[in-house]
Amino acid sequence: MENKESAAKWCESKVINLHENLILRDLAISSAREACRYLETINYDFVAAETKSSNSDFVTEIDRDLEALIISSLRSERSSDSYLGEEGSSESGESGIRWVIDPIDGTTNFIYGIPSFGVSIAAEKGGEVIAGVVADPIQNEIFDAAKGFGARCNGSNITTRKGTNLKSSLVATGFSYSPNRRRIQGLILAELLPQIGDIRRVGSAAVDLCWLAIGRVDAFFEEGLNYWDYAAGSLIADEAGAVVINLDDFLGEELIVAVTPEIENDFLQVLEEIRCRITKDS
Repeated sequence: MENKESAAKWCESKVINLHENLILRDLAISSAREACRYLETINYDFVAAETKSSNSDFVTEIDRDLEALIISSLRSERSSDSYLGEEGSSESGESGIRWVIDPIDGTTNFIYGIPSFGVSIAAEKGGEVIAGVVADPIQNEIFDAAKGFGARCNGSNITTRKGTNLKSSLVATGFSYSPNRRRIQGLILAELLPQIGDIRRVGSAAVDLCWLAIGRVDAFFEEGLNYWDYAAGSLIADEAGAVVINLDDFLGEELIVAVTPEIENDFLQVLEEIRCRITKDS
């Protein structure tokens, strides 16, 4: 009898937790839509940019205003949550939920008028992302996921591309803001490119991960990312069927890899061979 009661309580707790994932996902969608409506009012010809960590690491007042707007939207429903934002927002709460926000992932694209950037909002609990949304306002696409419920684009279920092999695979990546690190990334790319189909450099890790989730690319890898760059996108890719891996030390940097299951082993093997060759030649 006691075992049955324990099992029933466990099941009830599980259902409540899963329901919470959906609630947080839907709130993130609502906040992302509000952010997209704000971006529709922007005159891109008059966006002024500043630099942060390097001459290619841009930030605008739009980034800061958008982050504040998103947090205000979330806080109106979740006053006791914690918040972490790329543009400096850091607030502690008591609920056990933390929101991780990148108001514009792909600010360089945003500044130059390149139509590829994303609003990224993730909710985590106990260090695990349980809900995530990436909105691409230019393409009018909202990608979302709640842990345990799969991934969607504009409300329709999505999955990764099937049946690809490594030699024909399309791989997305990005580059560091550090000039010294870019030299190493150039070496990695030179070794990888002959062994795959082609490379795409979109300019937003969040969008790259969503493109993997919907089958527009077969793999993604990038080092030196901040948590807010990939928190939402990695959950969306994972829930769409991708394998998401964090390599703590790849030639001195953390490397995020997301890949379709069909090419996972081959892709990781190639990366390891590249790591060994570059280490040996250094």
